[in-house]
Amino acid sequence: MALYVLYESASGYGLFLAHGIDEIGQNTEAVRTSVTDLNRFGKVVKFVAFTPYGSALDALNQCNAVSEGQMTDELRNFLENSLPKVKEGKKSKFSLGLAEPKLGSHIFEVTKIPCQSNEFVLEILRGVRLHFDRFIENLKPGDLEKAQLGLGHSYSRAKVKFNVNRVDNMVIQAIFILDTLDKDINSFSMRVREWYSWHFPELVKIVNDNYLYAKVAKYVDDKSQLSEDMLSGLTDIVGDEDKAKEIIEAAKASMGQDLSPIDLMNVKQFAQRVMDLAEYRKKLYDYLVAKMNDIAPNLAALIGEVVGARLISHAGSLTNLAKCPSSTLQILGAEKALFRALKTRGNTPKYGLIFHSSFIGRASARNKGRMARYLANKCSIASRIDCFMDKSTTVFGDKLREQVEERLDFYDKGVAPRKNIDMMKSAIETADGKDTDEPKTTVNGDANEEPKTENKKKKKEKRKLDEEKVEVNGLSGEDGTAKKKKTKKSKDVVMEDVPSAISEGKSKPKKKKKSRTEDSD
Repeated sequence: MALYVLYESASGYGLFLAHGIDEIGQNTEAVRTSVTDLNRFGKVVKFVAFTPYGSALDALNQCNAVSEGQMTDELRNFLENSLPKVKEGKKSKFSLGLAEPKLGSHIFEVTKIPCQSNEFVLEILRGVRLHFDRFIENLKPGDLEKAQLGLGHSYSRAKVKFNVNRVDNMVIQAIFILDTLDKDINSFSMRVREWYSWHFPELVKIVNDNYLYAKVAKYVDDKSQLSEDMLSGLTDIVGDEDKAKEIIEAAKASMGQDLSPIDLMNVKQFAQRVMDLAEYRKKLYDYLVAKMNDIAPNLAALIGEVVGARLISHAGSLTNLAKCPSSTLQILGAEKALFRALKTRGNTPKYGLIFHSSFIGRASARNKGRMARYLANKCSIASRIDCFMDKSTTVFGDKLREQVEERLDFYDKGVAPRKNIDMMKSAIETADGKDTDEPKTTVNGDANEEPKTENKKKKKEKRKLDEEKVEVNGLSGEDGTAKKKKTKKSKDVVMEDVPSAISEGKSKPKKKKKSRTEDSD
């Protein structure tokens, strides 16, 4: 059987015929040794046909189709014109060798051309790739390399293309900057407090907020010049007239030392930098909230934007987080404690980054581990929905949040939560745009629970009736107890008579045996 080999190059499709297979044999080792020698390989593999791509865009489309295992119209026309025709009802006398098995199955389904892909075919294709420029005539030395480089760049660029609005790397960078800014703002604010306290030490106890302290320090500047005329400006900054008056009174009787104008100017500049950082931190937080609503809306609706962003950044990406099981997601961020516990054979941690969620804080100390496990389960579901769902919606996140709330009520009050399948069905209906009334769903849930509650009530009523009957029998007199005692005594008497009865039973059969012998005589 003749073997044709299809080679997809960067410049076009090439078809070759491996006609002298017996010379090198089917052994792949023999093929490997013969591939490097062009004289030997040229006797085995012959060039049949070649069709170039029309343009760089056409080359990219053909390459994408081959990688996805799809046969294009150009490839089909090339194969039908170059290969011998296969008659219907008759077995073909040739086969087509390919590097991609999926592409071969698709070609066989459409054209009925038998295809194969094995180590032998791959070794022949390796030789064709090595000596391809020798088979094609009128091919300049650098043309093939340029075509490979251009197609490689365009193919990689097309594969790397993504939705600009759903880039989880932006969330990872934003949460890192946010955490760094929090540390920097705290340390810089403490430095402003220490620096300005040399001049106005009483202000630290009056104004506790770091941002407000920097604002007041910049506004007051020199305490000796602070007067009643500046009361309105202080009130606007502090937000309380009484506190503003307290600052003015404290400035009059302050024990701080005087600073030179240059020192005060540097303090004011540094306070302005701290205020700018605090304002930028607010803008960055708003940006993070907006990006989380675009990338992972359900996870943000369930656990919050900051905790969700920390989970994504710790996992590396939203896809990695979606691949994590809920048990791994539960202890993300507590890896050191986990390995320390495994090493010392102690108790493993119950939660990691998920501890910062408000649900864990609201749960009692006894139920924190249960709540963390349940919340991790719901976060895993939300991350997978966000990762693999085409349209962004917060319906599933809201429903999952309701489930977590109901689970909290179940731990605290014992109220049975709704089932997960019912919640997901209602979420799918609302996501699809169907009009579903939430009160109706709760009514249906109550209707399903009604027979259970009725059965429980009936059982409780029966128990109460039985208890009342027992009480009535107990109140009727001591006859019941006497009867019970009598029955116990009678049982004891019967048990005492049992051994004698057994001994008599043993003696009677012997007499019967004797009588039987007499009757036989």
